[in-house]
Amino acid sequence: MNFGEKLITASQELSQSVTRMIFSPPVAVVYNPLNYAWESYSLYLEKYGNSRKKVVFLGMNPGPWGMAQTGVPFGEINAVKDWLGIKTPVGKPDNEHPKRSVEGFECQRSEVSGRRLWGLFKERFNTAEHFFDRHFVANYCPLVFLETSGLNRTPDKLKAHERQTLFAACDHHLHQVVEILEPEWLIGVGRFTEQRARKALQGMDVRVGNILHPSPANPAANLNWAGTVTKQMMELNIWE
Repeated sequence: MNFGEKLITASQELSQSVTRMIFSPPVAVVYNPLNYAWESYSLYLEKYGNSRKKVVFLGMNPGPWGMAQTGVPFGEINAVKDWLGIKTPVGKPDNEHPKRSVEGFECQRSEVSGRRLWGLFKERFNTAEHFFDRHFVANYCPLVFLETSGLNRTPDKLKAHERQTLFAACDHHLHQVVEILEPEWLIGVGRFTEQRARKALQGMDVRVGNILHPSPANPAANLNWAGTVTKQMMELNIWE
């Protein structure tokens, strides 16, 4: 199997594992884009996960207007469609929240985090092919957690016993991704994923760091996020 095929096999295993998990209130609805948006996600792995990487960036989990719609990590619609060149049919989750409908590439909402992340990579590397020659973007957890109100609930806010089961599967998958892509660096997009990576990748030959999360909910990210992250990457001696 080539790199992309190995990533696809590992992702199918992760999807099957987390699909069986049950989450209690305040979680009301769970989306698994690795299921209903599999065509898009598998194409992403096939197209851009096809070689060894120097850097793997790790997000937390899909956003309701990003990967939940497109099946691609930080998958802001225009970035995925126009820069990554991916546009496939996207199905529907089994239980759809009325306030967070999945419209696929027809969704009119824009995910700021994804727009910022892919926007920086486009500005610095020009083409997706140039970026993915040495970089890759993955998510730690594949699931979207929604409360009754439609509020997005992040994995770190789940109940302790639910986190333990979920994180065991996600840690195992992350270990597989690093084994396959053999990166020099694993960069957590935010502190949470850096901390999970340090735990999951103990003993592996990979360096772990982090960059500022691009979410608009993070006040520091609203002040020249791209400039801050570029500086962070240069201080780690990853980017020149």
